[in-house]
Amino acid sequence: MTLTTRMLAPETWSDFAALVEANNGVWGGCWCMGFHPEGVGAGHTAAGNREAKRQHVTRGSVHQVLVYDGDRCVGWCQFGSPPELPNIKNLRAYERGLDELPDWRIGCVFTNSKDRGKGVAAAAVAAALDEIKRAGGGVVEAYPEQTEERPPQRGAFLHTGPEELYARHGFARVRKIAKWRWVMRATI
Repeated sequence: MTLTTRMLAPETWSDFAALVEANNGVWGGCWCMGFHPEGVGAGHTAAGNREAKRQHVTRGSVHQVLVYDGDRCVGWCQFGSPPELPNIKNLRAYERGLDELPDWRIGCVFTNSKDRGKGVAAAAVAAALDEIKRAGGGVVEAYPEQTEERPPQRGAFLHTGPEELYARHGFARVRKIAKWRWVMRATI
C-alpha cells in the first residue's frame, strides 16, 4: 500500500461517505459523530448521524484526516479542541482527575475492515499530529486502550486506537480512566 492523506472537507466528503457506507455506517451508524457535541445513542439514527456529520463538514467544524490507498479512502483520524469533541468514553472518571483541559483531543481512529494491520491507523495519527502542529500545536490528549497484558477481546473495536500507537509518537500515560483505557498526553 502507498498511503496518502487529505483532510475531510466538502471535496472529500464522497470518499469518506463511501468508506462509512462500506462499513455499515461504522459501529452501527455512528458516522464518526460520537465525540461531537451531538453525540450518538438514544434518539439518533444512522441517517441523522450522516446528516449531522455532513453539516459539520460543510460548516468546517470538523478536523479529520482521511487516509487513502490510491484513490480509495481506507481510514481516518478525528481530532479537535475539547469544545469540538466534548464526548469521550469514561467522561466521569476523566473529569474526576482533570487538572486542565488539553488544547487538542484525538477522538476516533478507523481503518477499513479489509485494510487493518497495514499501517493505516499509524499514517492517520501521524498526519493528524502534523495538522495539529501546523495549527499551532499544544497539549494533545488521546484515550487509547491498553492491549498489552490484556486478555484477547473477541469482537473488540479499538475505536480510540491501541496505546502503543500513541506511545510511538511520544505520548505518555497520564492516568487510567477505565480498566483498559488511559489518558495519554504529548506536547506537539
